[in-house]
Amino acid sequence: MAKKFKDKSKKNSKKFQNENSTIRVRIPKGREVIGIITQRCGGSRMFVSCTDGKTRNCRVPGRKRRGLWLREGDVIIIEPWEFDDERGDVLFKYTPTEVSKLREMGLLNITKDEF
Repeated sequence: MAKKFKDKSKKNSKKFQNENSTIRVRIPKGREVIGIITQRCGGSRMFVSCTDGKTRNCRVPGRKRRGLWLREGDVIIIEPWEFDDERGDVLFKYTPTEVSKLREMGLLNITKDEF
């Protein structure tokens, strides 16, 4: 008799969300600002156009460098540096469903299509 193996792949273990389920979205706190990546410069640095109207040169900190994959058009949270307002650190990347939720909440008013 053949043995049945359990499928341990991540694809089959995910539970699909219902349409009515609530989506929790991280909101910027304190000095944090929402921005969209406009240009990648290399060396984990990029130009980000922020919701406060400034364009900042941001970097991905070392602890997030391997786990956070970014490309142009992604919506992110950055924290400007205390001593230089034209630079900042990337803290968080939003998923497409979270971006649509941000638009519903009115926190992201940029009309450019990111995805």
